[in-house]
Amino acid sequence: MATTKKQLTEAGLADLVLKTGNHADRSNGLCFMEAVAWFAGEKHSDQPACVSPVIGAFGRKWNDDLDDEGRQQLKPYVPLVVGTAGDGADEKRAWMVTDWMVRVHTPAWLELVGMKEQAAALRALPEITSTELAVAAQPTIESARASAAAAWDAAWDAARAAAWDAAWDAARDAAWDAARDAARDKSYAAGYAAAREALKPVQLSLQESAWQLLDRLIAVGKTAA
Repeated sequence: MATTKKQLTEAGLADLVLKTGNHADRSNGLCFMEAVAWFAGEKHSDQPACVSPVIGAFGRKWNDDLDDEGRQQLKPYVPLVVGTAGDGADEKRAWMVTDWMVRVHTPAWLELVGMKEQAAALRALPEITSTELAVAAQPTIESARASAAAAWDAAWDAARAAAWDAAWDAARDAAWDAARDAARDKSYAAGYAAAREALKPVQLSLQESAWQLLDRLIAVGKTAA
Protein backbone atom coordinates (compact mmCIF):
# COMPACT_ATOMS: atom_id res chain seq x y z
CA MET A 1 0.00 0.00 0.00
CA ALA A 2 1.39 3.40 -0.97
CA THR A 3 1.50 5.65 2.08
CA THR A 4 0.88 9.38 2.05
CA LYS A 5 1.03 12.19 4.57
CA LYS A 6 -2.69 11.75 5.15
CA GLN A 7 -3.51 10.31 8.56
CA LEU A 8 -4.28 6.61 8.59
CA THR A 9 -7.94 5.77 9.26
CA GLU A 10 -9.57 2.61 10.56
CA ALA A 11 -10.89 1.97 7.05
CA GLY A 12 -7.35 2.26 5.69
CA LEU A 13 -6.09 -0.39 8.07
CA ALA A 14 -7.83 -3.08 6.03
CA ASP A 15 -5.50 -2.44 3.07
CA LEU A 16 -2.34 -2.01 5.13
CA VAL A 17 0.21 -4.84 5.19
CA LEU A 18 2.26 -4.84 8.37
CA LYS A 19 5.93 -5.76 7.96
CA THR A 20 8.79 -6.76 10.21
CA GLY A 21 11.35 -4.35 11.63
CA ASN A 22 11.37 -0.58 11.63
CA HIS A 23 11.48 1.52 8.50
CA ALA A 24 13.14 4.77 7.45
CA ASP A 25 9.84 6.25 6.30
CA ARG A 26 6.30 5.21 5.53
CA SER A 27 6.99 4.57 1.87
CA ASN A 28 9.16 1.59 2.91
CA GLY A 29 6.38 -0.12 4.87
CA LEU A 30 5.11 -0.10 8.43
CA CYS A 31 5.37 -2.29 11.48
CA PHE A 32 2.65 -2.37 14.13
CA MET A 33 3.96 0.55 16.19
CA GLU A 34 4.72 2.64 13.10
CA ALA A 35 1.13 2.13 11.99
CA VAL A 36 0.00 3.33 15.43
CA ALA A 37 2.08 6.50 15.09
CA TRP A 38 0.53 7.20 11.68
CA PHE A 39 -2.98 6.48 12.95
CA ALA A 40 -2.43 8.87 15.89
CA GLY A 41 -1.15 11.64 13.62
CA GLU A 42 2.36 11.49 15.03
CA LYS A 43 5.63 11.71 13.13
CA HIS A 44 6.95 8.45 11.70
CA SER A 45 8.37 6.32 14.51
CA ASP A 46 8.13 2.83 15.99
CA GLN A 47 7.93 4.42 19.45
CA PRO A 48 4.76 6.51 19.31
CA ALA A 49 4.33 8.87 22.25
CA CYS A 50 0.66 7.95 22.62
CA VAL A 51 1.42 4.32 23.54
CA SER A 52 2.38 2.86 26.90
CA PRO A 53 6.12 2.05 26.85
CA VAL A 54 5.30 -1.45 28.09
CA ILE A 55 2.77 -2.08 25.32
CA GLY A 56 5.13 -0.47 22.82
CA ALA A 57 8.01 -2.79 23.70
CA PHE A 58 5.72 -5.81 23.68
CA GLY A 59 4.21 -4.72 20.36
CA ARG A 60 7.57 -4.27 18.64
CA LYS A 61 8.76 -7.71 19.71
CA TRP A 62 5.43 -9.40 18.97
CA ASN A 63 5.25 -7.81 15.51
CA ASP A 64 8.59 -9.39 14.57
CA ASP A 65 7.94 -12.76 16.20
CA LEU A 66 4.76 -13.37 14.20
CA ASP A 67 4.77 -14.72 10.66
CA ASP A 68 3.43 -12.59 7.80
CA GLU A 69 -0.13 -13.84 8.17
CA GLY A 70 -0.22 -13.66 11.94
CA ARG A 71 1.23 -10.15 11.93
CA GLN A 72 -1.84 -8.81 10.15
CA GLN A 73 -3.93 -9.75 13.18
CA LEU A 74 -2.31 -6.80 14.94
CA LYS A 75 -4.13 -4.30 12.72
CA PRO A 76 -7.33 -4.17 14.84
CA TYR A 77 -5.15 -3.32 17.83
CA VAL A 78 -3.81 -0.13 16.21
CA PRO A 79 -6.63 2.13 17.47
CA LEU A 80 -6.90 0.22 20.75
CA VAL A 81 -3.38 1.06 21.97
CA VAL A 82 -3.62 4.78 21.18
CA GLY A 83 -3.91 6.76 24.41
CA THR A 84 -2.45 4.08 26.68
CA ALA A 85 0.58 6.26 27.53
CA GLY A 86 0.39 7.89 30.94
CA ASP A 87 -2.74 6.03 32.01
CA GLY A 88 -1.19 4.95 35.31
CA ALA A 89 -1.14 1.24 34.51
CA ASP A 90 2.43 0.64 33.39
CA GLU A 91 3.69 -0.77 36.68
CA LYS A 92 0.89 -3.33 36.56
CA ARG A 93 1.68 -4.04 32.93
CA ALA A 94 5.35 -4.64 33.69
CA TRP A 95 4.48 -7.17 36.38
CA MET A 96 1.94 -8.83 34.10
CA VAL A 97 4.62 -9.47 31.49
CA THR A 98 7.12 -10.56 34.13
CA ASP A 99 4.58 -13.02 35.50
CA TRP A 100 3.82 -14.30 32.00
CA MET A 101 7.51 -14.83 31.34
CA VAL A 102 8.07 -16.74 34.59
CA ARG A 103 4.85 -18.77 34.88
CA VAL A 104 3.78 -19.27 31.25
CA HIS A 105 6.47 -18.69 28.66
CA THR A 106 9.54 -20.26 30.28
CA PRO A 107 7.75 -23.35 31.67
CA ALA A 108 6.47 -24.18 28.18
CA TRP A 109 10.03 -24.43 26.86
CA LEU A 110 11.30 -26.23 29.96
CA GLU A 111 8.61 -28.86 29.58
CA LEU A 112 9.49 -29.31 25.91
CA VAL A 113 13.04 -30.35 26.82
CA GLY A 114 11.89 -32.73 29.53
CA MET A 115 12.23 -30.47 32.59
CA LYS A 116 8.66 -31.17 33.71
CA GLU A 117 9.22 -30.82 37.45
CA GLN A 118 10.84 -27.41 37.01
CA ALA A 119 8.06 -26.31 34.67
CA ALA A 120 5.39 -27.42 37.13
CA ALA A 121 7.10 -25.61 40.00
CA LEU A 122 7.13 -22.33 38.07
CA ARG A 123 3.51 -22.70 37.00
CA ALA A 124 2.50 -23.33 40.61
CA LEU A 125 3.94 -20.01 41.81
CA PRO A 126 1.44 -17.36 42.91
CA GLU A 127 0.90 -14.61 40.36
CA ILE A 128 3.87 -12.23 40.48
CA THR A 129 2.46 -8.75 40.94
CA SER A 130 5.00 -7.04 43.19
CA THR A 131 8.61 -7.02 44.37
CA GLU A 132 7.58 -8.94 47.49
CA LEU A 133 6.08 -11.75 45.43
CA ALA A 134 9.08 -11.74 43.14
CA VAL A 135 11.36 -12.18 46.16
CA ALA A 136 9.19 -15.05 47.40
CA ALA A 137 9.37 -16.70 43.97
CA GLN A 138 13.13 -16.40 43.77
CA PRO A 139 14.02 -19.75 45.44
CA THR A 140 11.79 -21.62 43.00
CA ILE A 141 13.26 -19.77 40.05
CA GLU A 142 16.79 -20.42 41.29
CA SER A 143 16.07 -24.09 41.90
CA ALA A 144 14.77 -24.52 38.37
CA ARG A 145 17.73 -22.67 37.00
CA ALA A 146 20.24 -24.74 38.96
CA SER A 147 18.93 -27.97 37.48
CA ALA A 148 18.68 -26.61 33.94
CA ALA A 149 21.34 -26.89 31.28
CA ALA A 150 23.81 -24.05 30.76
CA ALA A 151 21.98 -23.10 27.60
CA TRP A 152 19.11 -21.83 29.74
CA ASP A 153 21.21 -19.37 31.75
CA ALA A 154 20.37 -16.37 29.60
CA ALA A 155 16.66 -17.06 29.92
CA TRP A 156 16.75 -17.36 33.69
CA ASP A 157 18.95 -14.28 34.13
CA ALA A 158 16.61 -12.26 31.96
CA ALA A 159 13.49 -13.42 33.77
CA ARG A 160 15.08 -12.61 37.13
CA ALA A 161 16.09 -9.16 35.91
CA ALA A 162 12.51 -8.53 34.89
CA ALA A 163 11.28 -9.53 38.32
CA TRP A 164 13.67 -7.18 40.09
CA ASP A 165 13.66 -4.19 37.80
CA ALA A 166 10.55 -4.55 35.63
CA ALA A 167 12.99 -4.27 32.71
CA TRP A 168 10.77 -6.83 31.10
CA ASP A 169 11.20 -5.89 27.46
CA ALA A 170 14.91 -6.81 27.44
CA ALA A 171 14.14 -9.88 29.52
CA ARG A 172 11.49 -11.07 27.15
CA ASP A 173 13.77 -10.65 24.15
CA ALA A 174 16.57 -12.63 25.77
CA ALA A 175 14.38 -15.31 27.30
CA TRP A 176 12.30 -15.81 24.19
CA ASP A 177 15.34 -16.33 21.97
CA ALA A 178 17.48 -18.25 24.47
CA ALA A 179 14.72 -20.62 25.51
CA ARG A 180 13.61 -21.33 21.98
CA ASP A 181 17.18 -21.85 20.78
CA ALA A 182 18.01 -24.08 23.73
CA ALA A 183 14.96 -26.24 23.09
CA ARG A 184 15.87 -26.59 19.45
CA ASP A 185 19.58 -27.20 19.98
CA LYS A 186 19.47 -29.39 23.06
CA SER A 187 16.71 -31.84 22.21
CA TYR A 188 16.35 -31.80 18.47
CA ALA A 189 19.82 -31.57 17.01
CA ALA A 190 19.14 -34.77 15.03
CA GLY A 191 17.07 -32.95 12.43
CA TYR A 192 15.82 -29.43 11.86
CA ALA A 193 12.55 -30.58 10.30
CA ALA A 194 11.77 -32.73 13.33
CA ALA A 195 12.71 -29.84 15.62
CA ARG A 196 10.39 -27.47 13.83
CA GLU A 197 7.49 -29.90 14.09
CA ALA A 198 8.14 -30.49 17.78
CA LEU A 199 8.33 -26.76 18.48
CA LYS A 200 5.16 -25.89 16.58
CA PRO A 201 2.58 -26.86 19.27
CA VAL A 202 4.50 -24.88 21.89
CA GLN A 203 4.79 -21.88 19.60
CA LEU A 204 1.07 -21.96 18.77
CA SER A 205 0.12 -22.29 22.43
CA LEU A 206 2.38 -19.39 23.44
CA GLN A 207 1.09 -17.27 20.58
CA GLU A 208 -2.48 -17.72 21.80
CA SER A 209 -1.36 -16.86 25.32
CA ALA A 210 0.49 -13.78 24.06
CA TRP A 211 -2.62 -12.52 22.26
CA GLN A 212 -4.52 -12.86 25.52
CA LEU A 213 -1.74 -11.02 27.33
CA LEU A 214 -1.93 -8.14 24.84
CA ASP A 215 -5.68 -7.89 25.46
CA ARG A 216 -5.03 -7.73 29.19
CA LEU A 217 -2.27 -5.12 28.82
CA ILE A 218 -4.74 -2.86 27.05
CA ALA A 219 -7.67 -3.57 29.37
CA VAL A 220 -5.75 -2.89 32.58
CA GLY A 221 -5.40 0.74 31.60
CA LYS A 222 -9.16 1.14 31.42
CA THR A 223 -9.59 -0.18 34.93
CA ALA A 224 -6.80 2.08 36.22
CA ALA A 225 -8.35 5.20 34.72
